[in-house]
Amino acid sequence: MEAAMPGKTLMWIMISSLLITVHVHGVTSQMGHFSRSDYRDQMRRLQEFKASLTGRDSGSFVAPSSVSPAPSPNYSPPTPGRSSPRVYHVTTYGADPTGNRDSTEAVAQAFADAFRGPSEGFLMEGISNLGGAQINLEGGQYLISKPLRFPAAGVGNIMIHGGTLRASDDFPTDGYLIDLSASPSSPNQNEKTKESSSSMSAQLSSSSYNYEYITLKDLMLDANYRGGGISVINSLRTSIDNCYITHFNTDGILVQSGHETYIRNSFLGQHITAGGDHNERNFSGTAINLKGNDNAVTDVVIFSAAVGIMISGPANILSGVHCYNKATGFGGVGIYLRLPGLTQTRIVNSYMDYTGIVAEDPVQLDISNSFFLGDAYIVLKSIKGVANGVNIVNNMFSGYNKGIEIVQLDQSNGGFKEIEQVVVDRNIVRGMNIKGTIGRRTVQGNGSSWNIDFNPVLLFPNLIRHVQYSLSTGASNVFPNHALRNVSDNRVVIESDVAVPASVFVTVDQGVSS
Repeated sequence: MEAAMPGKTLMWIMISSLLITVHVHGVTSQMGHFSRSDYRDQMRRLQEFKASLTGRDSGSFVAPSSVSPAPSPNYSPPTPGRSSPRVYHVTTYGADPTGNRDSTEAVAQAFADAFRGPSEGFLMEGISNLGGAQINLEGGQYLISKPLRFPAAGVGNIMIHGGTLRASDDFPTDGYLIDLSASPSSPNQNEKTKESSSSMSAQLSSSSYNYEYITLKDLMLDANYRGGGISVINSLRTSIDNCYITHFNTDGILVQSGHETYIRNSFLGQHITAGGDHNERNFSGTAINLKGNDNAVTDVVIFSAAVGIMISGPANILSGVHCYNKATGFGGVGIYLRLPGLTQTRIVNSYMDYTGIVAEDPVQLDISNSFFLGDAYIVLKSIKGVANGVNIVNNMFSGYNKGIEIVQLDQSNGGFKEIEQVVVDRNIVRGMNIKGTIGRRTVQGNGSSWNIDFNPVLLFPNLIRHVQYSLSTGASNVFPNHALRNVSDNRVVIESDVAVPASVFVTVDQGVSS
């Protein structure tokens, strides 16, 4: 063993020398365009030499020609802009994360590459499944001068996340920073891109929706008072999660047609404020504009805008919404339901903070378990005089004793004529005047007639459809006959055949049809 040691030592010295020679040669050759064939040749000769030394030391020499060269590395240069599978990092396209330079083209190219990426079949018919691809903004702030769109419609299962987009001073005032609408291929794309997009567009032309399962997450969108934040047009199952959208002058989020856009855990405001802004009366724009059906807004704060949420499509739900966008006293509206005759909207567990709700000709509307602060109230606005299937119950109202009613009627276009199944009841009121469709009153007196006026508490004028009453007397020497004698102008008259001291308890209902 001891005799073999010098041989081994000599062998490793020679290998080290050869490695140094190869390394130096590689560095030198790299400067002189060192080729992959040179690299393979050097590695083969190194392996042969090592094998020959090992064979001599062990006493079993193997001829260099019988030694198979080691396989060369299977190297392929990375595709520009793709540092990991299906994750498109915008900085690798040249986007400037400091926001000093315009990054529109770079980010748009990431959109285009993601659009053309590998797919996993289809979602809805005609919607290509991109398999969960991601466009990663990498925590940067990017200056954008025109709306960011996919080259064409017809893809789904992709996420855009993780950074800030800010509109430039020349951003179109009618545009949106992220525009999920059908758009033709950009004329600036190269021929290969045009051909690919054209082919995919033809494949996906059978879809009745533009996109499906697009996720926008962890984004800040600054519209710079030049346009809007996000536009979702005729798309299916879109998710907008944990976004901060500000400085819009049109809509923070526009949803038009399509189905099931879910907006949650987000903050929207035209101006960045926390209430009490001296410029509040000048706030404009709409934070969320829902022009489609089957959408949901959950756990969202709207802190400045003329209208917090505008709804003109049916079957939407709002839950956990906090609106203090613009006080009613300054002309603001927290939630405006502009779909007369087909509301089908539920507003639950929400907080209307100095701003209220307006509903035009409400049909199937539920407002419940919500809090109205600062004299905020609900308005039912007559367009064609219809109120049907309205449920306003179990809310809390708090005001400043100014005589403001919790639910009001706007009949400037004509009175309500079709009133069915309207229930306004069981609301807790402090510092405001209670209004409802169910009235309960007690009167006491010694006589044969009791007149009870429900106008101070009933919502609709001259409408009582159902009356229940009880008459209780302490007189022991008489058993009076009594009856409901008149119901008109929201007044009830109870009469007895003899004068007695009595207490009369009456309940009336406006919303139950006979």
